[in-house]
Amino acid sequence: MKKRIALLGSTGSIGTQTLDVIAHDPDAYQIEALAAGSNLNLLLKQIKQFSPKLVSVSTRELAKQVEESVGGKIKVYYGEEGLVEAAAGTEADMVVTAMVGSVGLKPTLAAIDAGKAIGLANKETLVTAGHLVSERARLKGVPLLPIDSEHSAIFQCLNGETVREANKLILTASGGSFRDRTRQQLAGVTVEEALRHPNWSMGAKITIDSATMVNKGLEVIEAHWLFDMPYDRIEVLLHPESVIHSMVEFCDNSVMAQLGNPDMRVPIQYALTYPSRKPTPTSPLRLAEMGRLHFREMDYGRYPCLGLAYACGKTGGTAPTVFNAANEVAVARFLQGEITFLDIETVIERTLNLHSSAENPDLEQIVAADRWARAAAALALQSS
Repeated sequence: MKKRIALLGSTGSIGTQTLDVIAHDPDAYQIEALAAGSNLNLLLKQIKQFSPKLVSVSTRELAKQVEESVGGKIKVYYGEEGLVEAAAGTEADMVVTAMVGSVGLKPTLAAIDAGKAIGLANKETLVTAGHLVSERARLKGVPLLPIDSEHSAIFQCLNGETVREANKLILTASGGSFRDRTRQQLAGVTVEEALRHPNWSMGAKITIDSATMVNKGLEVIEAHWLFDMPYDRIEVLLHPESVIHSMVEFCDNSVMAQLGNPDMRVPIQYALTYPSRKPTPTSPLRLAEMGRLHFREMDYGRYPCLGLAYACGKTGGTAPTVFNAANEVAVARFLQGEITFLDIETVIERTLNLHSSAENPDLEQIVAADRWARAAAALALQSS
Protein backbone atom coordinates (compact mmCIF):
# COMPACT_ATOMS: atom_id res chain seq x y z
CA MET A 1 0.00 0.00 0.00
CA LYS A 2 1.34 3.41 -0.97
CA LYS A 3 2.18 5.97 1.71
CA ARG A 4 0.09 9.07 1.10
CA ILE A 5 2.01 12.34 1.38
CA ALA A 6 1.02 15.99 1.67
CA LEU A 7 3.98 18.24 0.90
CA LEU A 8 4.00 21.84 2.12
CA GLY A 9 6.66 23.93 0.37
CA SER A 10 6.89 21.76 -2.72
CA THR A 11 8.83 24.21 -4.90
CA GLY A 12 11.53 25.02 -2.34
CA SER A 13 14.84 23.26 -1.82
CA ILE A 14 13.58 20.60 0.62
CA GLY A 15 10.32 20.24 -1.28
CA THR A 16 11.95 19.53 -4.63
CA GLN A 17 14.38 17.07 -3.02
CA THR A 18 11.45 15.33 -1.31
CA LEU A 19 9.79 14.89 -4.69
CA ASP A 20 13.07 13.59 -6.09
CA VAL A 21 13.09 10.90 -3.39
CA ILE A 22 9.45 10.05 -4.14
CA ALA A 23 10.09 9.91 -7.89
CA HIS A 24 12.92 7.46 -7.22
CA ASP A 25 10.39 4.99 -5.74
CA PRO A 26 7.01 5.92 -7.30
CA ASP A 27 5.31 2.65 -6.32
CA ALA A 28 5.79 3.49 -2.63
CA TYR A 29 4.12 6.92 -2.50
CA GLN A 30 1.04 8.86 -3.53
CA ILE A 31 1.07 12.67 -3.42
CA GLU A 32 -2.22 13.83 -1.93
CA ALA A 33 -1.48 17.56 -1.73
CA LEU A 34 1.12 20.10 -2.82
CA ALA A 35 1.40 23.55 -1.28
CA ALA A 36 3.70 26.12 -2.87
CA GLY A 37 4.31 29.85 -2.79
CA SER A 38 4.54 31.73 -6.08
CA ASN A 39 6.72 29.53 -8.33
CA LEU A 40 3.82 28.69 -10.60
CA ASN A 41 5.80 27.19 -13.48
CA LEU A 42 7.51 24.63 -11.27
CA LEU A 43 4.30 23.84 -9.41
CA LEU A 44 2.46 23.11 -12.67
CA LYS A 45 5.23 20.69 -13.65
CA GLN A 46 4.91 18.99 -10.27
CA ILE A 47 1.15 18.73 -10.67
CA LYS A 48 1.59 17.08 -14.05
CA GLN A 49 4.14 14.58 -12.72
CA PHE A 50 2.60 13.69 -9.35
CA SER A 51 -1.16 14.23 -9.83
CA PRO A 52 -2.12 15.60 -6.40
CA LYS A 53 -5.76 15.85 -5.41
CA LEU A 54 -5.33 19.26 -3.79
CA VAL A 55 -3.04 22.22 -4.42
CA SER A 56 -2.45 25.44 -2.50
CA VAL A 57 -0.65 28.62 -3.59
CA SER A 58 0.04 31.95 -1.92
CA THR A 59 -2.56 34.23 -3.55
CA ARG A 60 -6.01 34.23 -5.08
CA GLU A 61 -4.57 35.34 -8.43
CA LEU A 62 -2.18 32.39 -8.55
CA ALA A 63 -5.01 30.06 -7.56
CA LYS A 64 -7.03 31.26 -10.55
CA GLN A 65 -4.10 30.58 -12.85
CA VAL A 66 -3.71 27.07 -11.45
CA GLU A 67 -7.43 26.42 -11.92
CA GLU A 68 -7.22 27.58 -15.52
CA SER A 69 -4.24 25.30 -16.15
CA VAL A 70 -5.56 22.10 -14.51
CA GLY A 71 -9.11 22.45 -15.80
CA GLY A 72 -11.00 21.89 -12.56
CA LYS A 73 -9.52 18.43 -11.98
CA ILE A 74 -7.86 19.42 -8.70
CA LYS A 75 -9.08 21.30 -5.64
CA VAL A 76 -7.22 24.62 -5.49
CA TYR A 77 -6.80 26.79 -2.39
CA TYR A 78 -4.65 29.75 -1.45
CA GLY A 79 -3.18 31.62 1.51
CA GLU A 80 -3.15 30.42 5.10
CA GLU A 81 -6.45 28.60 4.63
CA GLY A 82 -4.90 26.76 1.72
CA LEU A 83 -1.91 25.64 3.77
CA VAL A 84 -4.18 24.34 6.52
CA GLU A 85 -6.35 22.55 3.96
CA ALA A 86 -3.30 20.93 2.35
CA ALA A 87 -2.03 19.87 5.76
CA ALA A 88 -5.24 18.49 7.23
CA GLY A 89 -7.88 18.25 4.50
CA THR A 90 -6.76 15.14 2.61
CA GLU A 91 -6.27 11.42 3.29
CA ALA A 92 -2.51 11.87 3.63
CA ASP A 93 -0.79 9.60 6.16
CA MET A 94 2.13 12.02 6.51
CA VAL A 95 2.62 15.76 6.10
CA VAL A 96 6.09 16.97 5.14
CA THR A 97 6.47 20.57 6.30
CA ALA A 98 9.15 21.94 3.96
CA MET A 99 8.22 25.61 3.87
CA VAL A 100 10.52 28.23 5.38
CA GLY A 101 9.48 30.51 8.22
CA SER A 102 6.86 30.79 10.93
CA VAL A 103 4.12 30.37 8.32
CA GLY A 104 4.48 26.63 8.96
CA LEU A 105 3.09 26.75 12.51
CA LYS A 106 -0.68 26.76 11.96
CA PRO A 107 -0.73 24.09 9.22
CA THR A 108 1.54 21.86 11.31
CA LEU A 109 -0.79 22.13 14.29
CA ALA A 110 -3.75 21.41 11.99
CA ALA A 111 -2.00 18.31 10.63
CA ILE A 112 -1.27 17.08 14.17
CA ASP A 113 -4.92 17.60 15.15
CA ALA A 114 -5.90 15.54 12.09
CA GLY A 115 -3.64 12.71 13.26
CA LYS A 116 -1.06 13.00 10.48
CA ALA A 117 2.55 11.95 11.01
CA ILE A 118 4.82 14.97 10.61
CA GLY A 119 8.02 15.00 8.55
CA LEU A 120 9.45 18.15 10.09
CA ALA A 121 11.72 20.32 7.95
CA ASN A 122 10.19 23.62 9.06
CA LYS A 123 12.30 24.27 12.15
CA GLU A 124 10.55 27.58 12.88
CA THR A 125 7.47 25.61 13.98
CA LEU A 126 9.27 24.27 17.04
CA VAL A 127 11.28 27.45 17.56
CA THR A 128 8.21 29.66 17.83
CA ALA A 129 5.87 27.25 19.59
CA GLY A 130 7.79 24.19 20.70
CA HIS A 131 5.81 23.76 23.91
CA LEU A 132 2.50 23.79 22.03
CA VAL A 133 3.58 21.56 19.15
CA SER A 134 5.35 18.91 21.23
CA GLU A 135 2.48 18.69 23.73
CA ARG A 136 -0.15 18.52 20.98
CA ALA A 137 1.81 15.77 19.20
CA ARG A 138 2.14 13.82 22.46
CA LEU A 139 -1.58 14.06 23.20
CA LYS A 140 -2.53 13.01 19.66
CA GLY A 141 0.08 10.24 19.51
CA VAL A 142 1.55 11.81 16.37
CA PRO A 143 5.25 11.25 15.57
CA LEU A 144 7.46 14.25 14.81
CA LEU A 145 10.04 12.81 12.42
CA PRO A 146 12.94 15.23 11.92
CA ILE A 147 14.16 15.99 8.39
CA ASP A 148 16.93 18.47 9.19
CA SER A 149 20.16 16.53 8.70
CA GLU A 150 21.36 17.31 12.22
CA HIS A 151 18.19 16.22 13.97
CA SER A 152 17.81 13.19 11.75
CA ALA A 153 21.35 12.22 12.74
CA ILE A 154 20.56 12.52 16.46
CA PHE A 155 17.29 10.64 15.94
CA GLN A 156 19.20 7.81 14.25
CA CYS A 157 21.89 7.77 16.95
CA LEU A 158 19.20 7.43 19.61
CA ASN A 159 17.52 4.45 17.96
CA GLY A 160 17.68 1.66 20.50
CA GLU A 161 18.92 4.11 23.14
CA THR A 162 17.25 6.42 25.63
CA VAL A 163 17.74 10.17 25.97
CA ARG A 164 18.15 9.83 29.74
CA GLU A 165 21.41 7.93 29.10
CA ALA A 166 22.77 10.74 26.92
CA ASN A 167 25.22 13.24 28.38
CA LYS A 168 24.79 15.68 25.53
CA LEU A 169 23.74 16.22 21.96
CA ILE A 170 26.43 17.53 19.62
CA LEU A 171 25.15 19.45 16.60
CA THR A 172 27.75 19.95 13.90
CA ALA A 173 27.96 23.19 11.91
CA SER A 174 29.73 23.80 8.63
CA GLY A 175 30.41 27.43 9.51
CA GLY A 176 28.63 28.71 6.42
CA SER A 177 29.82 30.79 3.51
CA PHE A 178 32.22 32.94 5.55
CA ARG A 179 33.63 30.37 7.95
CA ASP A 180 37.23 31.25 7.07
CA ARG A 181 36.75 35.02 7.42
CA THR A 182 37.22 37.15 10.51
CA ARG A 183 34.50 39.53 11.66
CA GLN A 184 36.53 42.40 10.22
CA GLN A 185 36.45 40.68 6.83
CA LEU A 186 32.65 40.47 6.90
CA ALA A 187 32.22 44.21 6.34
CA GLY A 188 30.89 44.78 2.85
CA VAL A 189 30.31 41.15 1.87
CA THR A 190 27.75 40.78 -0.91
CA VAL A 191 24.56 38.77 -1.15
CA GLU A 192 26.13 36.70 -3.91
CA GLU A 193 29.08 35.81 -1.66
CA ALA A 194 26.79 34.92 1.23
CA LEU A 195 24.78 32.55 -0.98
CA ARG A 196 27.83 30.46 -1.94
CA HIS A 197 27.59 27.73 0.69
CA PRO A 198 30.66 25.48 0.50
CA ASN A 199 28.83 22.19 1.19
CA TRP A 200 25.06 22.30 0.89
CA SER A 201 22.59 23.23 -1.83
CA MET A 202 19.85 25.08 0.06
CA GLY A 203 17.38 27.91 -0.36
CA ALA A 204 18.52 31.52 -0.06
CA LYS A 205 17.12 32.20 3.42
CA ILE A 206 18.60 29.13 5.07
CA THR A 207 21.95 29.74 3.33
CA ILE A 208 22.15 33.21 4.86
CA ASP A 209 21.09 31.76 8.21
CA SER A 210 23.94 29.29 7.93
CA ALA A 211 26.41 32.13 7.38
CA THR A 212 25.18 34.05 10.45
CA MET A 213 24.82 30.81 12.47
CA VAL A 214 21.18 31.72 13.12
CA ASN A 215 20.28 28.44 11.47
CA LYS A 216 22.29 26.51 14.05
CA GLY A 217 20.67 28.53 16.81
CA LEU A 218 17.23 27.58 15.51
CA GLU A 219 18.39 23.95 15.39
CA VAL A 220 19.53 24.12 19.03
CA ILE A 221 16.06 25.27 20.08
CA GLU A 222 14.46 22.62 17.87
CA ALA A 223 16.69 19.90 19.37
CA HIS A 224 15.62 20.99 22.85
CA TRP A 225 11.99 20.28 22.00
CA LEU A 226 12.48 17.21 19.81
CA PHE A 227 14.64 15.35 22.32
CA ASP A 228 13.63 16.97 25.62
CA MET A 229 17.24 17.95 26.29
CA PRO A 230 18.31 20.94 28.46
CA TYR A 231 20.17 23.68 26.62
CA ASP A 232 23.32 23.22 28.69
CA ARG A 233 23.56 19.69 27.30
CA ILE A 234 23.29 20.73 23.64
CA GLU A 235 26.65 21.59 22.09
CA VAL A 236 27.60 23.01 18.70
CA LEU A 237 30.85 21.92 17.05
CA LEU A 238 32.33 23.36 13.85
CA HIS A 239 32.91 20.63 11.28
CA PRO A 240 33.74 22.13 7.88
CA GLU A 241 33.25 18.97 5.80
CA SER A 242 29.62 18.37 6.89
CA VAL A 243 30.17 14.60 6.82
CA ILE A 244 29.34 13.93 10.47
CA HIS A 245 25.84 15.35 10.66
CA SER A 246 25.59 15.23 14.45
CA MET A 247 26.52 13.08 17.44
CA VAL A 248 25.27 11.88 20.81
CA GLU A 249 27.60 11.46 23.78
CA PHE A 250 26.30 8.91 26.29
CA CYS A 251 26.86 8.59 30.03
CA ASP A 252 29.60 5.98 29.50
CA ASN A 253 31.46 8.51 27.28
CA SER A 254 30.65 6.53 24.15
CA VAL A 255 29.89 8.81 21.21
CA MET A 256 27.60 7.76 18.37
CA ALA A 257 27.69 9.71 15.11
CA GLN A 258 25.76 9.56 11.87
CA LEU A 259 27.85 10.13 8.73
CA GLY A 260 27.04 10.69 5.08
CA ASN A 261 27.64 13.00 2.16
CA PRO A 262 25.96 16.42 2.51
CA ASP A 263 22.79 15.45 0.63
CA MET A 264 19.39 16.23 2.14
CA ARG A 265 17.72 13.38 0.30
CA VAL A 266 19.08 10.91 2.88
CA PRO A 267 17.35 12.43 5.96
CA ILE A 268 14.26 13.17 3.86
CA GLN A 269 13.95 9.54 2.83
CA TYR A 270 14.68 8.27 6.34
CA ALA A 271 11.70 10.26 7.64
CA LEU A 272 9.50 8.95 4.82
CA THR A 273 10.45 5.30 5.31
CA TYR A 274 11.03 5.17 9.10
CA PRO A 275 11.53 2.70 10.73
CA SER A 276 12.73 1.02 7.52
CA ARG A 277 15.59 2.00 5.21
CA LYS A 278 15.67 1.88 1.43
CA PRO A 279 18.25 2.63 -1.29
CA THR A 280 18.45 6.33 -2.19
CA PRO A 281 19.39 8.26 -5.34
CA THR A 282 22.52 9.51 -3.56
CA SER A 283 26.24 8.83 -3.69
CA PRO A 284 27.90 6.61 -1.05
CA LEU A 285 30.37 8.14 1.38
CA ARG A 286 34.03 7.34 0.58
CA LEU A 287 35.99 8.17 3.71
CA ALA A 288 39.31 7.08 2.24
CA GLU A 289 38.87 9.61 -0.56
CA MET A 290 38.20 12.36 1.97
CA GLY A 291 41.31 11.53 3.96
CA ARG A 292 40.67 13.80 6.94
CA LEU A 293 37.83 15.34 8.89
CA HIS A 294 38.29 18.55 10.88
CA PHE A 295 36.65 20.02 13.98
CA ARG A 296 36.84 23.35 15.79
CA GLU A 297 35.34 24.71 18.98
CA MET A 298 32.49 27.15 18.41
CA ASP A 299 33.57 30.80 18.59
CA TYR A 300 30.58 32.70 20.00
CA GLY A 301 32.35 36.02 19.52
CA ARG A 302 32.63 35.30 15.81
CA TYR A 303 29.02 34.07 15.65
CA PRO A 304 27.04 36.18 18.16
CA CYS A 305 23.66 35.13 16.75
CA LEU A 306 24.21 31.62 18.07
CA GLY A 307 24.68 33.00 21.58
CA LEU A 308 21.49 35.03 21.19
CA ALA A 309 19.60 31.89 20.17
CA TYR A 310 20.79 29.99 23.24
CA ALA A 311 19.77 32.91 25.46
CA CYS A 312 16.31 33.07 23.87
CA GLY A 313 15.86 29.33 24.21
CA LYS A 314 16.72 29.44 27.90
CA THR A 315 14.44 32.45 28.45
CA GLY A 316 11.64 30.62 26.66
CA GLY A 317 8.18 32.10 26.31
CA THR A 318 7.93 34.40 23.30
CA ALA A 319 11.68 35.16 23.14
CA PRO A 320 12.41 32.49 20.48
CA THR A 321 9.42 33.73 18.45
CA VAL A 322 10.84 37.25 18.46
CA PHE A 323 14.34 36.02 17.63
CA ASN A 324 13.02 34.12 14.62
CA ALA A 325 10.72 36.88 13.34
CA ALA A 326 13.37 39.60 13.62
CA ASN A 327 15.80 37.40 11.73
CA GLU A 328 13.29 36.72 8.95
CA VAL A 329 12.77 40.44 8.46
CA ALA A 330 16.49 41.23 8.52
CA VAL A 331 17.46 38.41 6.13
CA ALA A 332 14.77 39.46 3.65
CA ARG A 333 16.12 43.01 3.65
CA PHE A 334 19.70 41.78 3.26
CA LEU A 335 18.71 39.62 0.29
CA GLN A 336 17.10 42.73 -1.24
CA GLY A 337 20.36 44.64 -0.79
CA GLU A 338 18.87 47.11 1.70
CA ILE A 339 21.13 46.34 4.69
CA THR A 340 24.58 44.85 5.22
CA PHE A 341 25.35 41.32 6.34
CA LEU A 342 26.41 42.46 9.82
CA ASP A 343 23.22 44.50 10.16
CA ILE A 344 21.30 41.21 10.47
CA GLU A 345 22.63 40.50 13.95
CA THR A 346 22.21 44.17 14.97
CA VAL A 347 18.53 44.09 14.03
CA ILE A 348 17.93 40.85 15.95
CA GLU A 349 19.67 42.15 19.07
CA ARG A 350 17.88 45.52 19.03
CA THR A 351 14.51 43.83 18.62
CA LEU A 352 15.17 41.41 21.47
CA ASN A 353 16.26 44.28 23.73
CA LEU A 354 12.83 45.88 23.26
CA HIS A 355 10.92 42.69 24.06
CA SER A 356 9.51 41.45 27.36
CA SER A 357 8.94 37.72 27.00
CA ALA A 358 5.55 36.26 27.92
CA GLU A 359 5.76 32.96 29.77
CA ASN A 360 3.98 29.85 28.45
CA PRO A 361 2.26 31.74 25.61
CA ASP A 362 -0.78 30.38 23.83
CA LEU A 363 -1.09 30.44 20.04
CA GLU A 364 -2.72 33.87 20.03
CA GLN A 365 0.14 35.34 22.08
CA ILE A 366 2.72 33.72 19.80
CA VAL A 367 1.08 35.17 16.71
CA ALA A 368 0.94 38.59 18.38
CA ALA A 369 4.61 38.38 19.41
CA ASP A 370 5.57 37.43 15.88
CA ARG A 371 3.63 40.38 14.47
CA TRP A 372 5.13 42.77 17.04
CA ALA A 373 8.67 41.55 16.34
CA ARG A 374 8.34 42.12 12.60
CA ALA A 375 7.20 45.69 13.17
CA ALA A 376 9.97 46.30 15.74
CA ALA A 377 12.58 44.80 13.43
CA ALA A 378 11.44 47.09 10.62
CA LEU A 379 11.96 50.07 12.92
CA ALA A 380 15.37 48.75 13.96
CA LEU A 381 16.29 48.54 10.28
CA GLN A 382 15.71 52.27 9.89
CA SER A 383 18.42 53.03 12.43
CA SER A 384 20.89 50.35 11.30
